[in-house]
Amino acid sequence: MSDRLPGFSTLAVHAGAQPDPTTGARATPIYQTTSFVFNDADHAASLFGLQAFGNIYTRIGNPTNAVLEERVAALEGGTAALAVASGHAAQVVVLQQLLQPGDEFIAARKLYGGSINQFTHAFKSFGWNVVWADPDDIASFERAVTPRTKAIFIESIANPAGSITDIEAISSVAAKAGVPLIVDNTLASPYLIRPIDHGADIVVHSLTKFLGGHGNSLGGIIVDAGTFDWSTGGKYPMLSEPRPEYHGIRLQETFGNFAFAIACRVLGLRDLGPALSPFNAFMILTGIETLPLRMQKHCDNAKAVAEFLAGHPAVASVSYAGLPSDKYNQLARKYAPKGAGAVFTFSLKGGYDAGVGLVSKLQLFSHLANVGDTRSLVIHPASTTHSQLDDAAKVKSGAGPDVVRLSIGIEDKEDLIADLEQALAA
Repeated sequence: MSDRLPGFSTLAVHAGAQPDPTTGARATPIYQTTSFVFNDADHAASLFGLQAFGNIYTRIGNPTNAVLEERVAALEGGTAALAVASGHAAQVVVLQQLLQPGDEFIAARKLYGGSINQFTHAFKSFGWNVVWADPDDIASFERAVTPRTKAIFIESIANPAGSITDIEAISSVAAKAGVPLIVDNTLASPYLIRPIDHGADIVVHSLTKFLGGHGNSLGGIIVDAGTFDWSTGGKYPMLSEPRPEYHGIRLQETFGNFAFAIACRVLGLRDLGPALSPFNAFMILTGIETLPLRMQKHCDNAKAVAEFLAGHPAVASVSYAGLPSDKYNQLARKYAPKGAGAVFTFSLKGGYDAGVGLVSKLQLFSHLANVGDTRSLVIHPASTTHSQLDDAAKVKSGAGPDVVRLSIGIEDKEDLIADLEQALAA
């Protein structure tokens, strides 16, 4: 190939992969093994001492997973990546490298309900404290910064409402505070938005969603932008201080602009253990090959469905950034010009009961707790994904009692609209 940089669709098919050197297999093989044979004692010692790269044990790394990691890092414009068992696992591993007991991180209030629950409750047992900020009020992030702040966490396209977050504005707050900006890019995928281009230092995904795209495999990934100086001010000792388990190596000093990805692997994944199955890595890799085709169809369908709902007399409001009337439309034009995503919400005039009733009347839409499938999905967040929140918190997160969330698939848009039409009529 020439010196030109490959385009996005080419990277989605080829990045990280080569024909298998032993068999010539063109598809990446599933290396379904727990462990790998060392060349000799010196080779084993160098691997365990981080003096050489290679395979030791699938909990720490696997050749199938490595192709997935390189591919997503290439698509996101990062220096390195680490695949883990789920999106939730990615968040735990990332924050373990950044936070000590008693530390704080700031999070946008508009987040996936599972993340709100994880941050509010599960992380308390680690002594990690979340401080909430409003992504529609950038100053609220500035006000939330304290000497204990170690990171800021946002979603590029927020779940469930599909609102667009002003990544660059919040990145400026993070830079001023001297902390990394973490962006969950699950709903956008790098096809629509590349957060690193807008100032993100770390990107996370639930691979289960649009990257895998077929609703068949759990996975998560962490992408290191290679942009943050981990030695600044001694805030991040996991990266800047000598690591006793590795003979005093300083990860920032030794690994430079991919030190964070290394830390997540050798300090997080190694000890916490949320390893991604090589089989799931294979399934997700296969899904990524069609990501550009799927995402464009998702977005085109979503816009058509949102336009239909916006004109329906039973619908009180539609929250979809792709509509010109939506409050996030300008941000969508800036950050996601190819489409505003496939997940959005709408409110019914009949309130909570109408929302629950509509879900039960739909036939083509599947009622389940997931997004990013080839199939169209529906859920009533207030009674499911966000049910642990009080009513005020539900409204603030975009999951009020009258709200229904759709994840639009790649079926024919006319069939999706017909299904919604019959359910609304019923």
